[in-house]
Order: sequence, then C-alpha cells, then structure tokens
Amino acid sequence: MTERRPTVSDFQNPVAGFGVTFKAMFKKRLTEQYPEEQKTTAPRFHGRHQLNRHPDGLEKCIGCELCAWACPADAIYVEGADNTEEERYSPGERYGRVYQINYARCIFCGLCIEACPTRALTMTNEFELADSSREALIYTKEQLLAGLEEGMVESPHSIFPGADDQDYYGGLVTEAAPGTERQVALSKGERPQEAASTFGEDEPASKKVVGA
Repeated sequence: MTERRPTVSDFQNPVAGFGVTFKAMFKKRLTEQYPEEQKTTAPRFHGRHQLNRHPDGLEKCIGCELCAWACPADAIYVEGADNTEEERYSPGERYGRVYQINYARCIFCGLCIEACPTRALTMTNEFELADSSREALIYTKEQLLAGLEEGMVESPHSIFPGADDQDYYGGLVTEAAPGTERQVALSKGERPQEAASTFGEDEPASKKVVGA
C-alpha cells in the first residue's frame, strides 16, 4: 500500500479556517442590550395575534374556525355561536363565542392569517409573551380582541340600519349608527320605545350606511 503524499490544499484549508477566526476577532461585537434597549421590529413582524373589529365596534370574527383548521401546530381553538337580534356580536350569522390561542404551541407562521376570510385575525408587533406558567400562555378572546377606537360601540349591538354583512365587508360602514348606545341599554332592561326612537327606522337606506 502506497503512502499518500501531502498536497497544497492540505496546508491551505487550515490556514483559510484560521483566517476566518482572525477576521472575526477584530469585528465589532453585536451584543444587544435587551431589555434595556428595545429592538425595533419590522413592519410585517409576526407577533401576538389580534382579533379586529368593524368601524362600528362589531367583531369581524364569524366563528368559521378556518384559522384553527389551518394551524399546523394545533394552537388555536374556536367555538362559534349564532347571533340573535337581541345579542349580536358580528354582522354575519355567527360569531366566535370562544377564541383561544396557545402560545406554548404557536410557531408564528401566519397561516391562520392567510386562512381568515374576513381579516378578523392579524398579527401585531408585540413579541414579549414569556410567562411563568403554561396556563398563562393560553390567550382568551378577551385578551386578543382589539380595543374600542373613536366611533366604536362595544358589542353586542345591532348592525347599521339598512346595511348587511356585505356592506361591512365592503367598507361601507365607517362608524356606529346614532343611538347604538341606547340599544345596548335596551338589552339591560330599558323600555323599547325609548331605544327604538333613536334609530330612525323610517329613513332611507342610503342615509343609514355611512360611506367610506
């Protein structure tokens, strides 16, 4: 058996490897002083989820459970329920009565966002989700639901008079109908005559839907 003679590459490879080491020795260190110095996330960063509302305060989630079916980590649990005229949470027939996301399982892939037909579910830039127990990492609907903005009224309440669910999805409703607060009071025991008088049911539909 003949002995193998050393080649030029046998000497060049170790030298090249040490060259990478020497270059890295003189580079500036990229140590981040977190959490004292917060890092700015990218605009499309995949962080904590958010359940969105329509401009009048009704929820966009229709309880279809497509997000739960699309989740590869089985991190989402949804229970849908039917809306009623006395208790309406979304413009459609159904709404998400129970909505939970288990962040101990979630891999932040965003497939649930793509599956949502009403853009009810989006992802925020919030990434500080660590906690002391697994139970605390299961976020409920109350934790995920977006807060009320100007012009919104807390659900449940009726849809904008003269509008339907397609008007909501088309962006034709931009704020709550006048007197919606009175209808919420009606569900708590107020007399029907006092609440119904503020809705203007005899007005034409063109005046009831607020254009974009």
